[in-house]
Amino acid sequence: MFAQYKKELKSYFCNMTGAVFIALVLILTGVFATAYNFKGRYPMFELALNQIVFVFFLAVPILTMRSFAEERSTKTDQLLYSLPLGMPRIVIGKYLAMITVNALTVLVMCLYPLILGRYGEVNYLMSYSALLAYFLLGCALIAIGMFISTLTESQVISAVISCGVFILLYFLPAISDFIPDSASASLICFILLAVIIGLIIYQFIKNSTVSITVTVLLSCACVILYFVKSELMEGLFPSLLQHLSLFDRLYTFSSYGIFDVTGIVYYLTAICLFVYFTVRSMEKRRLS
Repeated sequence: MFAQYKKELKSYFCNMTGAVFIALVLILTGVFATAYNFKGRYPMFELALNQIVFVFFLAVPILTMRSFAEERSTKTDQLLYSLPLGMPRIVIGKYLAMITVNALTVLVMCLYPLILGRYGEVNYLMSYSALLAYFLLGCALIAIGMFISTLTESQVISAVISCGVFILLYFLPAISDFIPDSASASLICFILLAVIIGLIIYQFIKNSTVSITVTVLLSCACVILYFVKSELMEGLFPSLLQHLSLFDRLYTFSSYGIFDVTGIVYYLTAICLFVYFTVRSMEKRRLS
C-alpha cells in the first residue's frame, strides 16, 4: 500500500495535477483572505473559508478524475487487478495520495491565523477547528470524486459528473425549501429515492431481482408509514436533504464557532462509505 501511495503521490506532481490543485486553492484563498481579513480588517480567517468552498467544485474533480478513469481508458487497470496487494490497499493508497495533496494546501492555510494574530486578536481554536472541518470536507468530496472516477473511462466525464454532484450537494438546503412539507410530497420523494437506490444496487451487483426487491420493499415501507402515521412523514424528506448537506457542516464550525463532533463523525462516515463503494466498484470490475 505504501508503494502504491508513493507512486500516486509522485504522479500528481509529475503531471502537474497536484500543483494545479494546490495553486487553484491557494490563489483563491489569498484573494478572499485579502478581501475579508486584511482589507476588511476582520481577524476571523474562517470567514474567508466560508467563501472559498466553491473552489472544490473545480479543484477536486481535477484531482480525482484520473484516479481510476485514466487506468480504464489506458487499459492499465488490468495491472491493478493482478497486483498481490488486494483492491482495498490499492484504493486506500490512491486515496491517501489525494488527501495528502489536500493536506498540503491546508497546512499552508494554517499560516493565515498566525499572520492575522500579529494585527489583532484571533480565536485560534475557532480558526483551526474550521480548518479541520474544511480539510475533512475536502477529504469527503475527494472520496466521492474517486468513486465517480470508477464509473467511467473518460476523465472529462468523471470531472463533469463530480462537479455536478458537488454543486447538487451544495444546493441541497436550497432545494429542500422548494419541496412541500406535506406527507404526500415526502412519500413521493422517498419512493423516487427507493428507485434510485435500486438502480445503484443493480449497478453494483447486476442482479435485477435483488434491486427490484429492495426498491419494492423500501417503497412499501414508506407507503405503510404514510397510511399508519402520516404525521411522521410531514417535512421528513426536506429535513433529510438538509441533514445530508456536506457544506452546511462546515458553516457550523466557521460561522457559529461550534466544534461539532457530529459533523466530524459525519465527514468520516462519508469518507469510509465512498472509499468502500470505490473498493466494491473495482472488485466488481475485476470479477467481470
